[in-house]
Amino acid sequence: MPVKTEVLQKEESVVQAVDIDRPYWDQSTYRGRALHFLTVTNPLNIFASTKELERAREVVKKYRESDDADLGKFGITENELWRCKYLYDSAFHPDTGEKMLLIGRMSAQVPMNMLITGCMMTFYKSTPAVIFWQWINQSFNAVVNYTNRSGSKPIASDTLARSYIGATGGAVITALTLNRLAQHGPPLAGRLVPLAAVAAANCVNIPLMRITELQNGIELQNAEGTKVGQSKRAAKQAIVSVTLSRILMASPSMVLAPIIMNYLDRKKLLRNMKWAAGPIQVLICGVCLTFATPLCCALFAQRVPIPVHQLEPEVRSKIQSSQPELDTVYYNKGL
Repeated sequence: MPVKTEVLQKEESVVQAVDIDRPYWDQSTYRGRALHFLTVTNPLNIFASTKELERAREVVKKYRESDDADLGKFGITENELWRCKYLYDSAFHPDTGEKMLLIGRMSAQVPMNMLITGCMMTFYKSTPAVIFWQWINQSFNAVVNYTNRSGSKPIASDTLARSYIGATGGAVITALTLNRLAQHGPPLAGRLVPLAAVAAANCVNIPLMRITELQNGIELQNAEGTKVGQSKRAAKQAIVSVTLSRILMASPSMVLAPIIMNYLDRKKLLRNMKWAAGPIQVLICGVCLTFATPLCCALFAQRVPIPVHQLEPEVRSKIQSSQPELDTVYYNKGL
């Protein structure tokens, strides 16, 4: 089993304690991470009722606090425990334990992005439409970045406002500039402008929305999950990996859809059904994102190990003075 278990002796019986603080699948392999994120990003999780979410949280909380590993005493099976755990993970922040905003959850990524991306690529010629859909996209990205930030410290309102304005403004300017340049190129170039704008904007949006991590450092934990310090170097690594995975996540749909639509235009297959361009692109985006979202989230481990000797000198000294035997720490990179 990929799940780490601990054998507990209870009189003459042996009971296995399920370690729900670790994912069900082995996170040291890409396959394990992919299966994990296929579950976490499952769009069906957004339809879970408040009652179901609260029950999942209660089950997870009680099991974590209990010294008894016998699931029968909780009235659930191991499979039910894991369903509750993954439902809990899909709706509650891993560091703060707070319920996340619905549209900011990873389970909302596919339905929200397929609609926004499809519209960005359908209405890419009109300047007002470019401004509107880039603003919508970056506003959504800002919500996702804030919701899935690493660490338990809140972002100040003024910092949040500056980050949002800077990221959204940068995305709109990038899109309009590239759109103007693409007017002198082939038709496919214009259709690929949204991808270039999204890639450039992610390089602005994610660092700005997580600027407090760059300024103050990301939380470091030991293997048991206890905080041992904060590192700016680890924060940079986390933000780079998240930015890369977000760009790759958007690429399949934003490359495949323009190619298909350009082919349909050349063959004039939609000449009498121009209204179908939007739905077709939304559908293509939906299919691509269903797989690209979990597979790109899985490119990098969620809980990242980093050797203590690779940390900043002052952080390393602090950790070694308090826990000299500790040689590896971990951080949550965010999503």
